Amino acid sequence: MSEVKNQRRKSLGAYTTKTGLTEIRVDVDQLVTRIMVCRDHTGLQYKILTDVTAVDYPERGQRFEVVYNRLSVRYGRRLLVKVRVDELQTVPSRTGRYKSANWMERERWDRFGVGVEGHPDLRRILTDYGFEGHPMRKDFPLTGYTEVRYDEAAKRVVSEPVELSQEFRAFEYGNPWQR
Repeated sequence: MSEVKNQRRKSLGAYTTKTGLTEIRVDVDQLVTRIMVCRDHTGLQYKILTDVTAVDYPERGQRFEVVYNRLSVRYGRRLLVKVRVDELQTVPSRTGRYKSANWMERERWDRFGVGVEGHPDLRRILTDYGFEGHPMRKDFPLTGYTEVRYDEAAKRVVSEPVELSQEFRAFEYGNPWQR
């Protein structure tokens, strides 16, 4: 890689991961500015937004890492723009600049509960409207909160709270032969 490209990457705070992808970490207040620089700079040209998702790290104070996956067709490179937020913080919407962000931001909100400021239509997209919680969070129960079944006596579909036959268990994932 040329010296000019390395200087450009370092000025953005970019680094390369083990898999060869370029990443930058930004604060919420810098997100829009950094994405625009990555898109408009002649040496970068990350014009396509291919994905917007999140990763849940419940042990952290800012438990969510929102990831914007960008593509530069001109240079054949990908860029991950990452921003950390907590449960109450919102990230600015990118639907004004990228039409594809509409679905992806709604999906992220529905699955993880990460709010989007300025989104034109932020409502559930993959789960039912009465659904409680966000299923991709690590603290969401595997069975959910309600179950839906057909009641033969009532001749209709009923929704009931889930009754677990046992309490939650903590699992040990260590190798028992290495103790």
